[in-house]
Amino acid sequence: MKYNQLRAMMAIAKASLSSIFRSPSAVIFSFLFPIIFILVFGFLSSSSPVIKIAFDPASSNNNELYKLLIEKSSLKIIAASKEKSLNELTRGHITAILNIKEMNPTGFPKYAVELTTSSAAADRIGLLQSVIQQVIAELNQKNFPNQPTYAHIKKETIPGREYKTIDFILPGQLGFSLLSAGVFGVAFIFFNLRQSLVLKRFFATPIKRTYIVFGEGLGRIAFQMITAVVILTFGHFVFQFTLINGIVTFLELMLLSLIGLIIFMGFGFVVSGLATSESTIPPFANLVTLPQFLLAGTFFPIENFPNWLQPICQLLPLTHLNQAMRNVAFEGAHLSDCYPQLQILFIWGVVVYALAIKVFKWE
Repeated sequence: MKYNQLRAMMAIAKASLSSIFRSPSAVIFSFLFPIIFILVFGFLSSSSPVIKIAFDPASSNNNELYKLLIEKSSLKIIAASKEKSLNELTRGHITAILNIKEMNPTGFPKYAVELTTSSAAADRIGLLQSVIQQVIAELNQKNFPNQPTYAHIKKETIPGREYKTIDFILPGQLGFSLLSAGVFGVAFIFFNLRQSLVLKRFFATPIKRTYIVFGEGLGRIAFQMITAVVILTFGHFVFQFTLINGIVTFLELMLLSLIGLIIFMGFGFVVSGLATSESTIPPFANLVTLPQFLLAGTFFPIENFPNWLQPICQLLPLTHLNQAMRNVAFEGAHLSDCYPQLQILFIWGVVVYALAIKVFKWE
């Protein structure tokens, strides 16, 4: 009877998945740690948010008020068109659009500061108004101590969707969970299989080497997809993580998780091939995971980093996976809209698997 390669591969996958669930460390690191992070950041208040603003193209910028505002370190000025600024405003990505209008060149008030904000920025607009009022008070004290106010504020609020802390944190934590599982899980599994001569025993059977890799890989993928389901479900029902298009968004996030995991497993194969002993795996693996943990926008927007560092952040695969997940979950984008991010991930996949084939060892 002809040997059934597919059946043998599925048997390996089943055994691999079973062994993962029997490992307390694998379950704790894949399930418990991400949930702990979600709990911590889910309960964090947004008492000190970054105040991002944009200026209306029609705003008068040739005045002291404008010059003092752009010098404020507590404000981050976003350069964008009026249409894009409104789009960012309704999604809560910026706090307000400012339009400084000249009112009375020879009298007072000289200017009106028109603030267009959204309900999504309700927690930050008060802080922004305080900053603007402080600047106006400084100008009054400096130039017109005995005159009426230099400028006054008018506010308009438009509807918007709240961009919660969990909407930023959860995709980053899910992405890093996939990265850690792909790198550490694959590296340790295949190194131990090689060291314990299990792979050598597989060679005595009719199953081909490719199916051995696929079988072990499927077990890891199945386990991590279960982890992704738990993280997304927990975040959505406990902390109202936004799934803008419901089940469609959930399924697209799962597909993105699968794509990211497959690419990150390639890094694990590389580490497994380079490692000469089990003790050398963590240093190699941390070289891959730690920079992405810190620089890929896992917990903080990469825009908060210095300008010279941001291009390096944009090179990392986890950065693009995180961006794609956030765009799908909150912005309502579909996978076809994430082509720029998927293109970078595909390039990384080709490079890392080419390297994995070169360095991977069977014995």
